[in-house]
Amino acid sequence: MKFSFLTLGCKANQFDTQAMEAIVQKRGHTLCASAPDVLVVNTCTVTGEADRKCRQAIRRARRENPGVLLAVCGCMAQTDPDAARALGADVIGGSGDRQGFLDAIEKKFAGQDGYETPRHLYGETFEFLPGGELDGRTRALLKVQDGCDNYCTYCIIPYARGHVRSMPLEAAAAEVRRLRDEGFRECVITGIEISSYGRDLPGSPDLVTLTDALCRAAGSMRIHLGSLEPRTVDERFCETLRGHENLCPHFHLSLQSGCDATLARMKRRYTTAEFLHSAALLREAFPNCLLSTDLITGFPGETEEEFAETLAFLERVSFGAAHIFPYSERRGTPAAAMPQLEKSVREARAREAIAVTDRTRARFLEAQVGRTLSVLFETEENGVWHGHARNYTEVRVVCGENLHNRECAVRILRAESGFVSGTPEL
Repeated sequence: MKFSFLTLGCKANQFDTQAMEAIVQKRGHTLCASAPDVLVVNTCTVTGEADRKCRQAIRRARRENPGVLLAVCGCMAQTDPDAARALGADVIGGSGDRQGFLDAIEKKFAGQDGYETPRHLYGETFEFLPGGELDGRTRALLKVQDGCDNYCTYCIIPYARGHVRSMPLEAAAAEVRRLRDEGFRECVITGIEISSYGRDLPGSPDLVTLTDALCRAAGSMRIHLGSLEPRTVDERFCETLRGHENLCPHFHLSLQSGCDATLARMKRRYTTAEFLHSAALLREAFPNCLLSTDLITGFPGETEEEFAETLAFLERVSFGAAHIFPYSERRGTPAAAMPQLEKSVREARAREAIAVTDRTRARFLEAQVGRTLSVLFETEENGVWHGHARNYTEVRVVCGENLHNRECAVRILRAESGFVSGTPEL
């Protein structure tokens, strides 16, 4: 069979898709960009807007491929399989049991039915899927954890992904060694909530223990951590990991709001003071690290004064990058039942917050000028090579040599709009 995949949502979804692609190829099927026999849509359901985009993508897939076997999986299909069915899906999977989902596709193609989306239950174990390519064999993804037990008031993911479950530490280290030996130069460690890693495993190894082991297993390959809860970053985190030169000094600390009252309504598990402490620890232990974040504007009940606190907090932390979204109701969450702000207010506040983080990002990029950064190059366009420094600053250079998949020192000469440029020291 010829398979085509469409992925919406987070890096965990990207990982799940590339793993399914590897599995179907191992089974003797092929991947194609057009005229597939099977089209798999891997969905997201993190917000109401994500749901809308997934429904739109499924409708379009059915309309543009009337004869294809349409298979839908992922978080939206897990939480609302009836919606996927009503949109024309022939096979519906969830956010687990990818092997069973692919089995069901093969059986459906052969004229057999009978697959039901498995429910997530306590005691469910981690589903091992192979880590693999993200782009051009430079960067690989490895999912080491799935599920979430935080139950923030705006989030449906604990229901869509189930409870926390983790890849055994030894298996994760073996996967990193395999990816290193296959020639990847960087491995992105991802999951639904990697800060909860290991709480379900014997002995409860935590993210610090895991990261230490992965950095040792990786050799010269970079290890890049995905999104972190601020509570993960403490003195032990920094003291244990600061000596690993292959740990990328880019730390994505999920903020969501810079106001304690709003954080409490969200049921986040930290205060702004605790967040500031984590940020300070990282900057002391990892000089010139890049701190990035997520932020929701216009959360239910957010007053003008609370939003002003958030803007001031963004300036105080001075993030090098940020993903900022206006709040989007997600049916089935406690926040969706709270009094809502007008959409126009949420969007206006997002624009204000983006303006602040654009300024702090520009300051961070200016601070790179005059430094020599170690840059891993990925792509080339019209003689300009694009890559990322270890702190995840985007770097561009003009060079006649082939720099693909090479890491080399670059003297930074200029800060541009969203990136820096310089001269490679070859």
